[in-house]
Amino acid sequence: MLHIGCHLSISKGFMHIGKEAASIGADTFQFFTRNPQGGKAKEIDTTDAQKFNDFAKINSFAKIIAHAPYTLNICSDNPQTCEFAEMVFADDLKRMEFVPHNYYNFHPGSHVGQGAEKGVAMIIDLLNRLLTPEQTTTVLLETMSGKGSEVGRSFEELAAIIDGVKLKQKMGVCLDTCHVFAAGYDIVNDLDGVFAEFDKVIGLPYLKAVHLNDSMMPFGSNKDRHAKIGAGEIGQAALERFVRHPAVKDLSMILETPNDLAGYAAEIKMMRAAAEK
Repeated sequence: MLHIGCHLSISKGFMHIGKEAASIGADTFQFFTRNPQGGKAKEIDTTDAQKFNDFAKINSFAKIIAHAPYTLNICSDNPQTCEFAEMVFADDLKRMEFVPHNYYNFHPGSHVGQGAEKGVAMIIDLLNRLLTPEQTTTVLLETMSGKGSEVGRSFEELAAIIDGVKLKQKMGVCLDTCHVFAAGYDIVNDLDGVFAEFDKVIGLPYLKAVHLNDSMMPFGSNKDRHAKIGAGEIGQAALERFVRHPAVKDLSMILETPNDLAGYAAEIKMMRAAAEK
């Protein structure tokens, strides 16, 4: 079964967002843990969180994904930025335990001219300080498009991070179709080859979730511009092949396309139909 949802606002609580997701045919969703530009997070209503946990179980929801704010940069050259990133990351992991056994996704960050090797080392250091054996949350590294000094533009960089983390069982990868296409992984003409390379470099067991997006920009552009399914350079046919691939079976897939609820409902219906072909 295809587990698919979209990015929704959690401003009204977990139960609201769970019902909203179900209303458009979704069985998972993604949300920002706080304002995407950073800042203080809203207090969690523990009763609401428990009601959602029960709702998700009754309605057979797949794992949901919390997305860290875009301003979180673990490998910045600015100590204050790094301190903020550590504070947010630690706080988010604590908050995720109110909805246990789900995913926390983050952009690895930008090394800001320090070099990818330094950036990778800084990310490993933070993860080794914050991850605990007791946590139920799996932390996901997102594949990046490769703009500027981004870390995570290649499978090798993500593998290097995971290799350095002591609690590897708490780690995974979220593959963004737009990002990998922009980074030069040809999911249109060589999907099997891309997954084979992922398995060789990182290992398919680490692939936990997908951001399902078309791309406004061409292959290898290193530019992160999401498009609606079928309205971009990847195309509907390629994304339909993607959701049918055995490597992504049973994974939580999140649409981050520029849509309203009706648009998401249409894309969810489209991708579910494609998966059943």
